[in-house]
Amino acid sequence: MQHFPRYAATQLTETLADTPAVCLLGPRQTGKTTLVRGLEPNRSYISFDDTTMLDTARTDPTSFVQGLPETVTLDEIQRVPELLPEIKASIDSNRKPGRFILTGSANLLLLPGVQESLAGRVEIIYLNPLSEQEKHARPVSFLSLLLTNKIKPAIEGQQREIEGIAKSVIQGGYPEPVRRNDERAARRWFRSYLNTVIQRDVKNVANVRDEDELLRLVEILALRSGNLLNLNALANELRLRRETVDKYIRILERLFLLRRLPAWHRNNAKRLVKAPKIHLIDSGIASFLCNLKLDDWIDPNTGFGPILESNVVQQLICQSSWVDGEFRFTHYRDKDQIEVDLVMEEGKHVWGVEVKKATRIQSKDGAGLSRLADHAGKNWQGGVLLYTGNNCLALKSAPNTYAVPMNWLRGTK
Repeated sequence: MQHFPRYAATQLTETLADTPAVCLLGPRQTGKTTLVRGLEPNRSYISFDDTTMLDTARTDPTSFVQGLPETVTLDEIQRVPELLPEIKASIDSNRKPGRFILTGSANLLLLPGVQESLAGRVEIIYLNPLSEQEKHARPVSFLSLLLTNKIKPAIEGQQREIEGIAKSVIQGGYPEPVRRNDERAARRWFRSYLNTVIQRDVKNVANVRDEDELLRLVEILALRSGNLLNLNALANELRLRRETVDKYIRILERLFLLRRLPAWHRNNAKRLVKAPKIHLIDSGIASFLCNLKLDDWIDPNTGFGPILESNVVQQLICQSSWVDGEFRFTHYRDKDQIEVDLVMEEGKHVWGVEVKKATRIQSKDGAGLSRLADHAGKNWQGGVLLYTGNNCLALKSAPNTYAVPMNWLRGTK
């Protein structure tokens, strides 16, 4: 079986050395259990997929926590939120580092009342679907090159399309479909995965009257991945109340299927659009729901462009967890419909990222980065236009801005 390096492992190891509890969160089937058990094979392990353990913990959470070994991993903790206050009390009485590893397939920080239980006692680490950097086992991330101004023009030769981008988008980042070379086998996996998440995991985070409505919403949002979120339009299309659609989207966010990317703004910039963009977190699932195949890549009328954008957004957010700094991610769009797909901020510093499913670049393609740089002023650090051509080229649209081949997201050696 093919194994991939998980760069969250270093962060997990460091945190266990000085923190009583670590909570490893991420989508189902991204390898959380494999990572944890590989790091500490002798640590006691309890999964709440085991109905006996689940029922016991729910019946008497106090006694359950009191009876645990000194160091333990509790898998799928979102199924028993009743344990969190008891874990909090246990940590308050014994703050020895590394006592608890909690893993969850739902974002506990978005569940009502959970943040209070975890605050100050548990460090959160996210395990995303595989990044392209992890797939190719490259030690140096593209994001680190961008942040340290190490991107420079590099011309390989005649302009041509780089290979492998369509495959990486359709694969997505879940380890199992990445290992499956057969496209149809991967599609069967995606179908089974979605059914499991919608029919089973939703029950752990919310009450939903109709699971079919939720699945239909996922399908529609896949077609609109990379676009502005319009709750009223979605409600009309699904014939649901706006409040119901908003509730369903929050559920999908909790289950790591969906991301709302907020709009970038400045207090003195009244012409900026404030609506968030919607992105499916995994481009493989989005491609499956949009019925996109490798042969569709060359057709300009298919929906690969927005899904490619979602893929890039996910790659950079994933890489941000491996570099120092607290990053904020947004998108830029103004009333003139000039936009930048991803804005990254660290402190006052601002970077912009545009995504184009194109082999050649035109001068107008840098308009968004230019507009963003004007708004950012002295805080502007630079930007990239990621495209499917093979040469890294300097752009005149804004200072320190380049057109960069998409495969640079894989990182370098």
